Amino acid sequence: MKLGYIDYLNCYPFYYHMFEKEKVPGVEIVPGYPSALNRKMRLGEIDMSPMSSAACADISDDVFILPEFCLSSIGYVHSVVLASRFPMENLDGKTVGLTTASYTSVVLLKVLMEKYFNMVPRYVESAPMPDLKDFDAALLIGNEAMMLKSDPSVYVYDLGEMWLIKTGYPVVFAVFAVRKRAVESCKTQISAVVSSYRKSLSCLSESREDLIGKAAERYPRVHCDIDTYYDLLRFSFSPGLQEALLFYYQSAGELGLIKKTSELNFLKLRDTEP
Repeated sequence: MKLGYIDYLNCYPFYYHMFEKEKVPGVEIVPGYPSALNRKMRLGEIDMSPMSSAACADISDDVFILPEFCLSSIGYVHSVVLASRFPMENLDGKTVGLTTASYTSVVLLKVLMEKYFNMVPRYVESAPMPDLKDFDAALLIGNEAMMLKSDPSVYVYDLGEMWLIKTGYPVVFAVFAVRKRAVESCKTQISAVVSSYRKSLSCLSESREDLIGKAAERYPRVHCDIDTYYDLLRFSFSPGLQEALLFYYQSAGELGLIKKTSELNFLKLRDTEP
């Protein structure tokens, strides 16, 4: 079975156990940007992966969502930011670079701009780590957002915090999906991966210092307090976060930014037990 891995600091806590403690037999790990994994899941090139929530909605007929796990934040997240040479309320008609690394955050920004700020900037694709001199503003996510150098002339807006202020909801940036065709053929591996995820997340409390140390070794260019950063994230897909994701889907669907999705199609984990 091919298993995707978002090659960012925020996804590492799910993979710590299989990277550092015990590999999962029969599983090939495919690392990449969220956008690359979204495409591979859409094309059926991998069987299971964390996915941008927006991208998962677009292929909802072909995948199940794991009910336990997500990548979310309650407000401020530090790794999804809009860096701008102008105040956000002055970006109407301005050039905004949209990272090619993700999809959820791109849709999130567009909903915020159109629905809550009543603005339509000129959007253009940008590299994951853009040169702000080429844009009026640029969206950065993940490791690149946390590598942004401090500049007093640049406004930096945390989109997780902004979404919470405007809507009252947190953001579910990624969910964990399994292609339906893989459920039967890969049930043993799926069950083993889920078990490994659970063990990894338990290490956040039981072996936190070692996990954080390994994360720092893996991502040496990301300069942040990893301990604090992981406290900002939510990894368990609680009922409240499921409600928040459905609100996001409704908001983006109404604007035609993603496929309209009114329910979350969860994988019944007992069906994957060997």
